[in-house]
Amino acid sequence: MSRRFPHISWNSIRLKLVLGLFLVTVPLLTLLIYSNYYSINVVHNQVAISNKNLISLYMGQIDTQLEAAEKNILGLTTTNYDIQSMDTPISEDDYQLAKYNLSLNLSKNILFYKSIDAFFIFHSGRQDMLEVFQSTVTYSERVVVENFLVHHLNELANSSEPTASNWYVKEIESTHYILRIIKFGNLYIGSWVKAQTLLSPLNLIDLGTKGSALLITSKGKAMNNTNFLQDEHIDLTRDFQQYYLTGSNENMLVVGEKSQKGDFSLTAVIPNEQILQNLPKITQLIRWLSSAAIVLLPLSLLFMHRILLVPLKRLIIVMNKINKGFVNVRAENDNASDELLLVNQTFNRMMSQIEELKINVYEEQLSKQKAELQHLQLQINPHFFMNSLNILFNLAQVKNFELIQEMTLCLVRYFRFMFRSNLSFVSLKEEVQHVRNYIRIQELRFPNHLTCTIEYPDFLETIQVPPLLIQTFLENSIKHSVTLEEPLHISVGLDLKETGLAPYIDIQIRDTGKGFSDDVLANIRLGNRIVDDEGEHIGIWNIKKRLSFLYGEEATLSCYNGFPQGAVVEIKLPYQEKE
Repeated sequence: MSRRFPHISWNSIRLKLVLGLFLVTVPLLTLLIYSNYYSINVVHNQVAISNKNLISLYMGQIDTQLEAAEKNILGLTTTNYDIQSMDTPISEDDYQLAKYNLSLNLSKNILFYKSIDAFFIFHSGRQDMLEVFQSTVTYSERVVVENFLVHHLNELANSSEPTASNWYVKEIESTHYILRIIKFGNLYIGSWVKAQTLLSPLNLIDLGTKGSALLITSKGKAMNNTNFLQDEHIDLTRDFQQYYLTGSNENMLVVGEKSQKGDFSLTAVIPNEQILQNLPKITQLIRWLSSAAIVLLPLSLLFMHRILLVPLKRLIIVMNKINKGFVNVRAENDNASDELLLVNQTFNRMMSQIEELKINVYEEQLSKQKAELQHLQLQINPHFFMNSLNILFNLAQVKNFELIQEMTLCLVRYFRFMFRSNLSFVSLKEEVQHVRNYIRIQELRFPNHLTCTIEYPDFLETIQVPPLLIQTFLENSIKHSVTLEEPLHISVGLDLKETGLAPYIDIQIRDTGKGFSDDVLANIRLGNRIVDDEGEHIGIWNIKKRLSFLYGEEATLSCYNGFPQGAVVEIKLPYQEKE
């Protein structure tokens, strides 16, 4: 995965701790929040039901009073003789008498309708208005309303549309009035009441300093209110079948009831702070706990990350490095808890013991490999020693004392090199000097039948090579290819080559003999020791074993036959500038 979304194991203790914290905290937090909102909804429902019943009760009383006033008006049109006399009087005296009788009747009736501000009768033909008022109506208000009614009733008289069949609202100089008008011939008989008059009993209801009881029109416009509504975003146009929340912050509860007698409604707007002021303290405590839990959750994650997950991550990083082979790393003990300190100290102590044990095992393996390498090198010495004694014996038989002296000097140099050849590496210059000394010994043994050339660039003299590496193959060529019938030539070439970015030392040893047999080549490729009638030959197997010890898989040895004849041995060693 990408670095932005690193791989996270589902079995990781870090993931389990974080998920565990969320699985415990989130359900509890959700339960607290749900309980809080559930409590608030329960209170809202209870308050809404209570106020809905109260508003419905008041609206029923208002409708009852309006219905009674309406029946009184209808009764005048159907049973009162003076109404008919006033509509179609026989004479002027008859009209005035009927008007006087109706004035007495209405003045007596209005005393029984405390919720009605006035009754009136208007003759459109005579432009004559008869009105009776409650004592609470001021003179100035009477004049304003009378002027409006005259104008309004004349509009109705001149209009072809029928009068309204129920109570309706009119605004007169910023004050709302509710009217009921019945037409009878040339007469308009009606009643009006100011909205504030109908709301007077609701002043006893405590809806809070920001709450209010309202009479509203069918378009949701407030006609009057018991308290001033400060929030301009209160919506009063919805249906009042159920309560709803409104306002700029949804902090106002609205309940209402539509009038059955007119195109207006009675509503109550109650602020949340008034509703919830008597909420049990446990609900308020739940709200605080929920808020605190939301704030503390990231702090808890941060605390757990710093105290537990960071030290755990450091330990995991150390383990990953150890898994890659770096056994010398140690876990840090900075800002860790006592338990993690104990784990880190135990872990570091265990890793120190493992590192020490690994070093001891490694040194033991090195010592074992070095001892085996020395043993492999010394395996060559007895074989050559026997050949050397045989050469001296032959020279002594012919009494060639000069060659015996030269041969003896060459043997001294040879064995001096051999006695110090327990080293893993020698310089190429020393190895070549030893090879030349060895070849001189063999030339003394086979005069005029053996020649050898060694070529290499001077800058390779300081490189390190395994001792006796070249001599072994020269010895095999001399042993198997020198005959008295045909002289043998051996060439040794060394050079620095490169394949890709890896330079290597290429060593080629060629002779002009008969070459390798097929069986010998097959055994060499398989890594087997070569056994024939003369016994076991361990030279090439010895070299391959030594190269494996010293270089691993970086060194190679190849044996094949040259063209047109002769054996070829090619050795490739990794180039190393330092020992």
